[in-house]
Amino acid sequence: MSPELLKSALTSASICAKKLRLPLRSRVWKGQTGEFLGAGVGSSLDFQDHRAYVPGDDPRHINWQAYARTGQYSMKLYREEVRPIVDLVFDVSESMFFEPLKARRSCELFYFLTESAARSGASLRMHLLVGSNVSPIPMEAVNTHHWHEVAQSLRQGDPNAPANLATIPFRANAFRVFLSDLLFPGDPLALIGLLGQHQGSPVIFAPFTQAETDPEWHGNYEFIEAELHTRHPHRIEPSTLNRYKKAYSNHFDIWKSTSRRYNAALARVGADSDLESALHDDAVKAGALEVTN
Repeated sequence: MSPELLKSALTSASICAKKLRLPLRSRVWKGQTGEFLGAGVGSSLDFQDHRAYVPGDDPRHINWQAYARTGQYSMKLYREEVRPIVDLVFDVSESMFFEPLKARRSCELFYFLTESAARSGASLRMHLLVGSNVSPIPMEAVNTHHWHEVAQSLRQGDPNAPANLATIPFRANAFRVFLSDLLFPGDPLALIGLLGQHQGSPVIFAPFTQAETDPEWHGNYEFIEAELHTRHPHRIEPSTLNRYKKAYSNHFDIWKSTSRRYNAALARVGADSDLESALHDDAVKAGALEVTN
C-alpha cells in the first residue's frame, strides 16, 4: 500500500472518530485512574454508599451530617475513576488487503479504532496477527504507519492458518476488539470464547466488499489465492456461483449466531461507501459503536 493511501485512510478515520466512538461509557471499569466510573472505591464525586469509620480512614470522607444525627462516625464511599481498557487485535493477513477498496477500509477501521480508544483516554494495547504469528505494536507504529512493515513480516509463516488468539496476553475486564474479515475456516466458538474470557467484552469488525459478497462471475476466470498468490483457472457456471454464495452466506450466518449466543458485537463493515455511512449501516446498529454527543 502506498504512503498516500495510508495517510488518506488516517485522515478519514480521524474525522469519523469525532462523530462515532467505541461504547466504552456503558461499561463498569476497574483499573488505572481516569475519567470513567469503576467498580471500586475512590475519589470520584459520584456517591456510592457508606460504612462505619475505621481508624486510619481519610477524615475528609467522614459523613459529618450523619455524625451530627447519630454521634457515630461513618465514611462516604465513592466510585473510583478509572481508565477503560482496550485490547485491539488486527488480522493483517493478505485477504484484508487483496482488493484496493478492502485494503483502504481495513486501514481506515484500524486507524479509527486506535483514534477512538485514544480519544476516550483508554489504556490501549495493540497486536498484529497472521495465523499464529503475533506481534505487539506501540502507538508510534500507528502514527508513523510502521505497522504495515510489521504486518508484512508476519506473513512469512503459514498464510492459510486460521487466526489463533491463544497467545495474546489479553487483560482482564478489557474491551477486546478483533478486526478481521473472518475469511478463515473453523468454528468461531473458540475465538469468541477467548475474546470473552476473564470478563472481556468482545467486539468484532469485519470489512468486506460487494464483489466478495455478491460476485457476478460467469464464464472462464483465473482466480488468485489471496494468501498464497497462486493462480487457479475455473469456469464459472450459474450452479457454481450459487454454491459459492450459499457457502459464503452460511459462513457468516454461523459467525452471527455464535456472536449473539456469547454476547459479542459483530459488525460487518462494507467497503463500497464512505467510512461513516458504512459504520452507521451496521456497527452502530450492532452495538459495536455509539454516536458521540
